[in-house]
Amino acid sequence: MSNNSVGNEIGKAQDMGSEKHHGVGHWKLQRISAIAMVPLVLWFVPSLLFILMSGYNDSIIWVQNPFNATGLVLLFGTLFFHSALGLQVVIEDYVHLEGLKIISIILIKLLAILLGVLSILCVLKLFL
Repeated sequence: MSNNSVGNEIGKAQDMGSEKHHGVGHWKLQRISAIAMVPLVLWFVPSLLFILMSGYNDSIIWVQNPFNATGLVLLFGTLFFHSALGLQVVIEDYVHLEGLKIISIILIKLLAILLGVLSILCVLKLFL
């Protein structure tokens, strides 16, 4: 092997290292969003049981409470952000056609934004 060939191999290896940093950031965001959802889900599940046991008017009054409306907005935002991150990882791991991979990731992100905004708008409509 010549010195030039060894230099090329080292350059390729160093280039691969830069991709590793992107994965670490993605991994951290996914863990942070999961941790943020823990208290939100612990608050939401008993609240959901209350809503299911009460009538329609009581449910509307529950959503109109500023604490509950804020919790729902935070839950929906975190939920759709976290799910988009998770689905992106699945697509990156299992879809091998580059064009299909890119289109799928874009569609998932757009769908997460759309559903998140619609969910938050529904909460705000009931709250206001």
